[in-house]
Amino acid sequence: MGRIIVAAVSAALASGFLSAATPAAAGIRVEVDRASQTMDVIVDGEHLYTWRVSTGRTGWPTPPGVFHPQFMAVHWYSRIFNNAPMPHSIFYSGPFAIHGTTEVSRLGRPASHGCIRLAPANAAVLFGLVEKEGKSNTTIVVQ
Repeated sequence: MGRIIVAAVSAALASGFLSAATPAAAGIRVEVDRASQTMDVIVDGEHLYTWRVSTGRTGWPTPPGVFHPQFMAVHWYSRIFNNAPMPHSIFYSGPFAIHGTTEVSRLGRPASHGCIRLAPANAAVLFGLVEKEGKSNTTIVVQ
């Protein structure tokens, strides 16, 4: 009986009637494109958001690479730049963070000192997603 079931499943797979299950991509993937000044947020393999961002301006580049969140703070103020507010900060590499900004008119073009700035509401959404899924289940890709 077992061989008959295995043969039937094999035949269904071969004919395309069934497809082999592929593991779902788990967690959060944040993809930042410095050229287009956009961020894509993918959760468990499903694209949920595309947002405008501001990355580093001339002389203050946002470093490229693959990162994971190291530290998060709902309320943070820059110790380097005159206590500038950095709401919903997700620090991912030393002093570099994804965070909300009051300078929303500058989103869509390079304007920061290397951080990745978002509209405050979008920063809050991302922060909540990372809190829920966990820092270890979050990957940040900066291109």
